[in-house]
Amino acid sequence: MERILLCLAHMSGKEQDFIKEAFDTNWVVPMGPNVTGFEHDLEEFVNRREGKEALDKKVVCLSAGTAAVHLALIACGVGAGDEVLVQSFTFCASSHPITYLGATPVFIDSEKDSWNMDPELLEEAIKDRIAKTGRKPKAIIPVALYGMPYQIDKIMEIARRYEIPVIEDGAEGFGSNFNGQALGTFGEYGVLSFNGNKMITTSGGGALICPDTDKAREILWYATQARESYPYYQHEAIGYNYRMSNICAGIGRGQMTIVDEHIAHHRHVQALYEELLKDVEGIEMHCNPGAEYDSNFWLCTATLDPSLRIKGQENAYKQVITGAVGGAAGVTHAACTAVTDCQPNDNVEALRMALDAANIESRPLWKPMHKQPVYRNAPAYVNGVSEELFATGICLPAGPWVTDDHVRYIVDKIKESIQ
Repeated sequence: MERILLCLAHMSGKEQDFIKEAFDTNWVVPMGPNVTGFEHDLEEFVNRREGKEALDKKVVCLSAGTAAVHLALIACGVGAGDEVLVQSFTFCASSHPITYLGATPVFIDSEKDSWNMDPELLEEAIKDRIAKTGRKPKAIIPVALYGMPYQIDKIMEIARRYEIPVIEDGAEGFGSNFNGQALGTFGEYGVLSFNGNKMITTSGGGALICPDTDKAREILWYATQARESYPYYQHEAIGYNYRMSNICAGIGRGQMTIVDEHIAHHRHVQALYEELLKDVEGIEMHCNPGAEYDSNFWLCTATLDPSLRIKGQENAYKQVITGAVGGAAGVTHAACTAVTDCQPNDNVEALRMALDAANIESRPLWKPMHKQPVYRNAPAYVNGVSEELFATGICLPAGPWVTDDHVRYIVDKIKESIQ
């Protein structure tokens, strides 16, 4: 059987038409009609609201979601010596750009329902940082983990009260909604990602949702080397080479023709996992915690009860991994030890190995940033939720190439692996 991958975007055939047009018109640069067209398509998508008047957010396409985080922080005035409140349970792209600017990430743990930023801990951290530093943090970054919406209503209420801008990291949440409104449109800025494994792809790339035309124009200026309007190169501020290429944007325009199909498929796969695993003792799928939540289920995730026994569990973490794991392209450092002080439980690793042997790609959940060695000295406000989830959680395949038969095969292999 072919290898079943976690998530790999599906091409519609339209992408080649837009790419061919770019070559035919010689627009093979980080600008052009595909970029403008893709931004317009994204604006139409994120501004729609169920039963309400459409929003008027603007979108700027960039080279990566990480670039979008970076520029949003700059637009919020973050600089050396500042602090930014950021969700701990996330990928490093949410926090690394803070350090690019010489600022300090302050990590906030998760609540149990959505697995995302805990609003109570957020307010506790704001009060404590003001008391300890005499200054408010400069921004708040909640993250849509695996597509699941965060408690944005509570987060925004706190942010408004303390007058701190919110940068929504919706890199995994394209197509997810909270109370019928797209993630990324509640805060000052919203981050999107179009990496090869996201809901839609431009091979690489991202975008920043901006509140209005003036803010979008400012982001675009920063993304194009902060060049001034002279007939020669004049720079009065530091800018970045962050604009999306016309070729990549052509792929994105093609992807937008099937984005609703992608989202519907992911939700269908999630529902099938829920149905097939509902009677399997010791395994629990992560589902929408309430009616206001509408996840895209970018990845389908489950937790394993610590008491669940998996065949081969005694062999977990016995060998040092020397290559890439779970599609981790670009891994060049070999691990020096088989274990760390914070890792998934042995039964989670045993299940990952069992699925891998059956040609099924699975992965642990994100390791909390406050447990990453690189952030050992960063302030953190924790409650144990993200560490518990990291110890017990696993990601299951959910991409457009995953069929119903694949899901049944995966569930059968999970059941076979249980002692």
